[in-house]
Amino acid sequence: MFREMRRKKQLLSAEETAAVLRRGSCGVLALAGDEGYPYAVPLSYVFDGDKLYFHSAKSGHKLDAIRQNPRASFCVVDQDKLVPEEYTSYFRSVIVFGTIRVIEDAAEKRAAIEKLGRKYAPQDTAEGLQRAVDRDWEPLCMLEMRIDHVTGKEAIELVRAKEQKK
Repeated sequence: MFREMRRKKQLLSAEETAAVLRRGSCGVLALAGDEGYPYAVPLSYVFDGDKLYFHSAKSGHKLDAIRQNPRASFCVVDQDKLVPEEYTSYFRSVIVFGTIRVIEDAAEKRAAIEKLGRKYAPQDTAEGLQRAVDRDWEPLCMLEMRIDHVTGKEAIELVRAKEQKK
């Protein structure tokens, strides 16, 4: 169903891929948009080891697209160092393919936003997080992406550098 990566030597391990998803602060969610146009939107997110979570308003282009077709991809760029003298960049990125759903259950929604809050404000107290969640609860929509397939890839130069360190 999903394509195999052509340049297998550049494939990140499952552990490296998960690390990229845990460390990233932003990614781009790609959906099937209006009238066949792709719709890609940058979002903050949290990866819990199994699924991705995003927050959203309760209406808009993103939710309309998800309701039309819940299949999506999400890309996180971990590194993109320009190397002009080589006419390239030393990159590392991950692409996740999966299905998105709107979280309707209040307890599940609260658990998801708390995961997101702990990622972006790890120094805050439990009470501070609770206040922030309560303040923004009413207009908040939480989305869950079930992961069907994920691949990570890095520039061949980064692969070679790792091999030299061994």
